Amino acid sequence: MYLCHQLFFKTTVVNFEELNINKALLNALHDLDYMYPTPIQKEAFSVVMSGRNMIGVAQTGTGKTFAYLLPILRMLKFSKQRDPRILILAPTHELVIQIVNEIDKLTTYSNLRALAVFGGGNINKQKQAVYDGTDILVATPGRLLDIAYTGILSLKSIQKLVIDEVDEMLSLGFRTQINSIFGILPPKRQNLMFSATLSPDVEKLISNAFVNAVKVEVASHGTPLERIIQKAYHVPNFNTKVNLLEEMLLQEDFKKVLVFVKTKKLADRLYEQINFRLPDKLGVIHSNKAHNTRLNAVKNFENENFKALIATDIIARGMDLADVSHVINFDLPETQGDYMHRIGRTGRADNDGIAISFINEVEEEYRQNIEEMMRMEIPIFDLPDTVEISGEFSEEDKPKEKSNKQLVKAPSINQSKGAFHEKSDKNKKKNSGSASRHKAKYKKSGKKIKYSRKR
Repeated sequence: MYLCHQLFFKTTVVNFEELNINKALLNALHDLDYMYPTPIQKEAFSVVMSGRNMIGVAQTGTGKTFAYLLPILRMLKFSKQRDPRILILAPTHELVIQIVNEIDKLTTYSNLRALAVFGGGNINKQKQAVYDGTDILVATPGRLLDIAYTGILSLKSIQKLVIDEVDEMLSLGFRTQINSIFGILPPKRQNLMFSATLSPDVEKLISNAFVNAVKVEVASHGTPLERIIQKAYHVPNFNTKVNLLEEMLLQEDFKKVLVFVKTKKLADRLYEQINFRLPDKLGVIHSNKAHNTRLNAVKNFENENFKALIATDIIARGMDLADVSHVINFDLPETQGDYMHRIGRTGRADNDGIAISFINEVEEEYRQNIEEMMRMEIPIFDLPDTVEISGEFSEEDKPKEKSNKQLVKAPSINQSKGAFHEKSDKNKKKNSGSASRHKAKYKKSGKKIKYSRKR
């Protein structure tokens, strides 16, 4: 059971000094040119400092990472011990690296240590780094357990557990690992959870593991970011979507574009279709790509060597990308929360952004659900006359046909004859009495009846 403490407030302008942040953190924030905390940072600070369990809910791009790092680093003192005191769980290795980078920025003027462990990296090097010691351990659940089960890592000193993007964690199938981690952590600890959405699975996890937690929600997760212009096109099939995307990417104002697709296979297929039109200007990233390949693709996109990056939803939760001019939903996601995470990649840091969705007939239902959640309509625009409309439909493009088969209604219990119904005529065999006469004959003669057994 947790306490629901939702905060929909009028913003009161405060600076970081008013949050009782120490000199080392203030100097680091000054170097980053950060003067004022975001709403989630401001509201979460005192709750985390109090030691209470907390669930922080805020939209993508509102500074959730600093919302828990600032108070944690404010309270964490220098120590020479090897065992970590803070554990931060994240769903992807991109997000793990991102969090450690943010910690490094904030600990420029302190001696606190942070370490990242994640799948895809060299486990022997990670085990050695864990053995050498750290204050803050940032990890994906699977790799954390791999190292913990070797006996090298002890979690008995953990004071605070942070679960970042917990809804994505559960959707990726980490529930079992999270429960296993709960089992090896000390029971006396502070639990912190941050996410942009709260799904039913997350609510269940909260009720089971987070006792008397305070929920700090600074904005409804169904509300779109004010600086994002949303628009959509009805596009019938994959090939027409490719034609529309090509035309957009050839325009000058599409400077730094994230293109979201629903599957890894589709990401590779789309890349092959349009890469020849934009040689050396297009990247692709998904979970099947090697670790270094993914990092290089993101680096080239950040440095604007790539004009566009094709991605699955893994990057919507895993990376903090700056100055994204456009987000294009090549495929509309089935869940409303994924849509919000995607479009939240643009319109950040007081910049305007544009989110464009390509919608076929199959995805029309998804659009309606998203609009219902946001309580607003996404404007639909006509396809440009210059875009060639393909007549070829793949299986994914075709809407499911409704079955015309007449279903036979099962009989009710009253109508059913049950197991003791009347036998049919052909099964009504009358006893000829031959066996009885046979028995009687031998009974009179005094002979015993012998029965043979087939073996």
